[in-house]
Amino acid sequence: MTSEKNQSVVPIFGSNASEEAVMLDKMRMDPINPSIAYRLIKDELINEGNARQNLATFCQTYMEPEVTAIMAETMEKNAIDKSEYPQTAAMEQKCVKMIADLWHAPNRDRVMGTSTVGSSEACMLGGMAMKFRWRDRAKKNGLDINAKRPNLVISSAYQVCWEKFCVYWDIEMREVPVDSEHLSINTDTVMDYVDEYTIGIVGILGITYTGKFDDIKKLDELVEEYNQTHNQDLVIHVDAASGGLFVPFIEPDLLWDFRLKNVVSINSSGHKYGLVYPGVGWVLWKDEEYLPKELVFEVSYLGSVMPTMAINFSRSASQIIGQYYNFYRFGFNGYKEIHERTKKVAMSLAKTVEETGLFKMFNTGENLPIVCFTLKEDANVEWSLYDLSDRLQMRGWQVPSYPFPKDMQDTIVQRFVCRADMGQNMANAFAKDFNAAIKELSQARILCHKEPVKTTVKPEH
Repeated sequence: MTSEKNQSVVPIFGSNASEEAVMLDKMRMDPINPSIAYRLIKDELINEGNARQNLATFCQTYMEPEVTAIMAETMEKNAIDKSEYPQTAAMEQKCVKMIADLWHAPNRDRVMGTSTVGSSEACMLGGMAMKFRWRDRAKKNGLDINAKRPNLVISSAYQVCWEKFCVYWDIEMREVPVDSEHLSINTDTVMDYVDEYTIGIVGILGITYTGKFDDIKKLDELVEEYNQTHNQDLVIHVDAASGGLFVPFIEPDLLWDFRLKNVVSINSSGHKYGLVYPGVGWVLWKDEEYLPKELVFEVSYLGSVMPTMAINFSRSASQIIGQYYNFYRFGFNGYKEIHERTKKVAMSLAKTVEETGLFKMFNTGENLPIVCFTLKEDANVEWSLYDLSDRLQMRGWQVPSYPFPKDMQDTIVQRFVCRADMGQNMANAFAKDFNAAIKELSQARILCHKEPVKTTVKPEH
């Protein structure tokens, strides 16, 4: 066996480490050469596929070399340590101000906001603020807050982070069912789920299943009508994880944000259409009155006192810096151009799907750049969408197929998420593979999924 005393001259695949297991349950005794460790660990990841071909995820899979460099150079900065890294802290607050402007906050000086680890933490904070504010007002109104559990009203097409919120903070989740006529929140029935123990309603700007939007303007009208006749005023939180940093550039006249009276808080993912690598999110409150003081902590840290409202504490500031870079680098028109092109790509892929004549379309890119569809009942094919996903994966494409939420769980859909890094040339390559996969399945003698795959797992946010 080759001696590794002088590891700098040992070929990687002539090294002792190259014939040992890399995936370990117990820490190895001795160190190894860093270049060997790098190569062998990278090889362990070789079969995971190309992230750029992952059409399941909303999360950004490309950033410019210049920003990846500055993010790599700032990974050691602790985002919570605002006294030691004041310029980083200032960049975070400048991002909050710019997002508040995009979301039409009536007074940006009164907006409260913070970065988070993705939209899941942001949703937790938005939900907690609603619960605490409801509790304080309920006490003032003489309501027995222990008589019933507080509840949250949301479409059954919610993302799983809301289920987590309700479990963690002992909230009853009241799901407004989706159906074939209402693939977003049903505004004809939503108020039937509301009572004086409702902490708020969540409107979704970019439903994970289909990319469609809840009608938040109509929701605001219903809530305003309710508040005119009830002391326990109702509020709306908008889960804009996907749409919050897309819609302001593409549909600026759509009323969904702080222009609506009863929308008091909004979250969004910077790592989706904010175009930053995972994971960074944002949550903003229209006014400090909607963020109870109990949720803002004064923390003594490294010789200074600072306010914090996030759940997580120490984390790298690199994603915050990456978000600021994008805002500074692209500007409003840069984001607009990127998103417009992405939408065109989605619509071209939707046309490819439609032209087969086999599919019923749920989204052709008209809201978010998402393509979502199911097999027509009269498609007369022996294969399923799960088979199509498998066939596409043979060509490297990761394309999800999954059931709709309960009450529509027998409807299986497939979805493509188009991101900024999917140019028309890449879309054309996918369209070619998509059509080839259908042709191959139609001529196949053996199919993998004769019976529908039963699952209750919700798709990725």
